[in-house]
Amino acid sequence: MALNMLDMIGVGPFITMPLILAAMGGPQAMLGWVLGALLALCDGLVWAELGAALPEAGGTYHFLRMIYPGRLGRLLAFLFLFQLCFSAPLSMASGAIGLGQYATYLLPALAKGGVTRILHVGAYSAGVSVSWATVVAIAAVVLAVVLLYRNLARIQVISIAMGAVVMATIGWILVTGVLHANWHQAFALPAGAFHLTPAFFMGLGSAMLIATYDYWGYYNVTFLGGEVKDPARTVPRAILISIGLVAAIYLAMNVMVLAVVPWQTMLAQQNLDARRATISLFMEMAYGPIVGPMLGKVAALLIMFTAFAGIFSLLLGYSRIPYAAARDGEFFKPFAKLHPTRGFPYVSLLTLAAAAVVFCFFQLKDVIAALVVLRILLQFLMQHVGVIYLRRTQPELARPFRMWLYPVPAVVAVCGFVYILFSRANFERELLLAGVLVVVGAVLFLARSRRSHQRA
Repeated sequence: MALNMLDMIGVGPFITMPLILAAMGGPQAMLGWVLGALLALCDGLVWAELGAALPEAGGTYHFLRMIYPGRLGRLLAFLFLFQLCFSAPLSMASGAIGLGQYATYLLPALAKGGVTRILHVGAYSAGVSVSWATVVAIAAVVLAVVLLYRNLARIQVISIAMGAVVMATIGWILVTGVLHANWHQAFALPAGAFHLTPAFFMGLGSAMLIATYDYWGYYNVTFLGGEVKDPARTVPRAILISIGLVAAIYLAMNVMVLAVVPWQTMLAQQNLDARRATISLFMEMAYGPIVGPMLGKVAALLIMFTAFAGIFSLLLGYSRIPYAAARDGEFFKPFAKLHPTRGFPYVSLLTLAAAAVVFCFFQLKDVIAALVVLRILLQFLMQHVGVIYLRRTQPELARPFRMWLYPVPAVVAVCGFVYILFSRANFERELLLAGVLVVVGAVLFLARSRRSHQRA
C-alpha cells in the first residue's frame, strides 16, 4: 500500500491544479476529481482481480499474454511494451516539466527569453517550448540517470528518503490549509457553474483526463506480483486502500489550496506564478508577506524534490519492463543487455531517459494528454475487455478476489475512459498519435515474427 501511494502521489497534484480549474472555469472542477476517483476505483477492481488471479511480475505484459492466448496475446503484449517506450518517458517528462516550473519561482530569470512554437507533423500538432526551465527539466532527467547508474542495493536508501519528503510535503500543505483556510472562498462558484451545456461536458472530460493522470499508480503492485507475499490478499488490498486514501488526500489538498488562493488568481492570464508554482503561492498567501515568501521558496524546493523523486522512481521501475520482456525473447534484443560490471539494464534505462529528454521540450498539457490517451487505448481498455473475456474462456481459473458487482466496474471503467477519449476539444490529435503507434508497433511485431520463423 505504501509503495502504491508513493507512486500515486508524485508531482501531479502540485502542477495540475491550474489545468483542471481552467478545464471547467472554476472550483466546480472538483467534480473531475470526484469522478476521477470513482473511475480509479472501478479500474482498480479490474487490476485487483487480475493481480490476485495472475500474480506474476510484469503486470499488464503478463496479463495480456495469459488472457489472449497465442499470437494475439503476444501482439497485444508487444504493443503494450512498444507504447511503454513512449508513455513511460512522457510520464517522466511531465514530472521534469513540473520541476522546471517550480524552479522559475525560485529563479524568475529562468522563465525569461523562452520561445514557444506549435509543432505540426501532418495532422498532429503540439506546443514546443525552449527556455532555461526546459534546461532544468532535462538536467533533472540526466541526474536521475546518474543516480540510477548503480546496483539496486544502493538505490534503496535514496528511495526511502524521497518517499519521506513526499509525505512530509503533503502533510505540511494540509496542516497549513486547516490553519489558514477561508472555507467560503473554496466553494465560491461562478455563475452557471453547473449548466449542462456541451462546453460543460467537454470541460468535464478534460478535467477527468487530468485527474486520471494524477490518480494513476495504484496498479504498480501488480508489476511486482511474483515478489508479493500472499498476493491473493495483498494485491487487492494494496490497490483499493491506496485509491481511497490518495483520493481523500487529493480532495482535501485541493479544497485547502482553494480556501487560501482564490481560484480567479490561479486562472488569471497575467498571474504566471500561480500557474507555475501554485503551492508556493499558497504558502505565501497563507503565512503573509513577512515569512510567506521564504516558506514559498521552501515549498518550491520540496516540490522540486518530489518531482525528482517521481522521475527517479519511474525510470527505475519502467526500465525493468522492456528488459524483462527482451530477456524472454519478446522484445528487441538490445534491451536485454545488462551493465557489464553493475548488473542493471542500462540500454533500457538510457533509451527511456533519452526519450524523456525529448519530451521535456513539449508543453505540460500536451504531454499529459498524450500519456493518458496512449495508456487508455493500449493498456487499460485491453485489460477491461480482457477481464470479462477471461471469465468466459477460463471460468475454472482460481480467482481469490472477484471484482464487486461484476461486470459493472469493468463496464463503467470502459465507459469512463471512452468518455475521456472523445469528450475533449481536439481529441483527434492524441487518437492519431495512438493510431500511428499501433500501426508501427504491429509492423515491427510482424517483422520480428517473420525473422524468428525464418531462423527456426
